[in-house]
Amino acid sequence: MAWIQIKATVNETLADPLSDAFSEQGAASVTFADAADQPIFEPELGTTPIWQRTQVIALFDAATDVDALLTQVLAAPTLPDSPGLVKSDFTIEPLEDKDWVRAWMDAFEPMQFGQRLWIVPSWHQPPDPQAVNLMLDPGMAFGTGTHPTTALCLQWLDAHSPVDQSVVDYGCGSGVLALAATKLGARSVSGTDIDPQAIRASRDNAERNQADITFELVEDFEATSPQPADLVIANILAGPLKSLRPNFQSLLKPEATLVLSGLLTTQVDDLLDDYTRHGFQCLAHNTLEDWSQLTLQAPS
Repeated sequence: MAWIQIKATVNETLADPLSDAFSEQGAASVTFADAADQPIFEPELGTTPIWQRTQVIALFDAATDVDALLTQVLAAPTLPDSPGLVKSDFTIEPLEDKDWVRAWMDAFEPMQFGQRLWIVPSWHQPPDPQAVNLMLDPGMAFGTGTHPTTALCLQWLDAHSPVDQSVVDYGCGSGVLALAATKLGARSVSGTDIDPQAIRASRDNAERNQADITFELVEDFEATSPQPADLVIANILAGPLKSLRPNFQSLLKPEATLVLSGLLTTQVDDLLDDYTRHGFQCLAHNTLEDWSQLTLQAPS
C-alpha cells in the first residue's frame, strides 16, 4: 500500500490540537519530532513534554484528497484561530510502497557490549552462539541497549559478572539488565518498575530467554520487604536516583555494590555529593557521550 506523509512545524501549543485534527480525519499514524534541535533530558514524572518547535507528521493513504483533507483539518474546532495555520504551512511527501515492518526489523542488528555480552533481536540468529546472548524484542521499547545509559550498564555487567550474587534491577524497563545479570551467573535476580507496561515487557523478555526472574511493580516489590542484595542496578534519571537513595540503601547489604546510570555527566557532582554525605563511596565513574554511570559501595 502506498502512503503520503503530511508534515507541519508548529509551536508546542498547537502540536496536540493538530495531532487530534489529523487523527479525526483518519490518519494511520501521527508522530512528533523535534524541529529545532531542542533536547529534553529529564521531564517531570508523569508528564509528556513537547518541544517548543514541534514537527507533526501524519500518515495517510496515497489516494487521499489532500486539498480536501487539509480544509477539514484547518477547520477542526480543536485548532485555535490564532495563530492560524494555512495550507502552505504543510508539506506533502509520497512514500514508496514497501514492507515497513520488514524495513523496521532490518534497522535492528545484534549489538555487542564488552567482551561476551550480545543483545540480539528475537528474529536474528546470534552472531556468536557461544557468547552470552540476550534475545530481545525491540518492539517492547523501554531499553534495548541502544541508549548510552543502558550501554554503560551492560558494559559494566560484562566486566563485573555478578556470579552467585543477588541482584535487583530497579526501574527495569524491558528487563534487559536483569536478563544480563541472570545470564552472567547471578544467583537470584528481581526487577521492579512503576510502569505496568514495563513489567509486562520484562516478563515477556524473561520468558523468551527462559530466565527465572521475578518482575513486580514497585509497590508490590516493596510490600514484600525484599532481602538486602549484593548488587542493585538503577538506570533511571538523576532526580529519581537522588530521591531513591534511602530505598537503595535499605536494599543493599553492607558494602554491597550500587550501579547508577541515566544521569547526564553535568549532574554527577550533585548526585555524588548527596550519596557520599550518606556514607557511600564512589568506586568508578564511566561516561559515554554526555551520559554517566557510577559504581558506588554502600556504607558498612
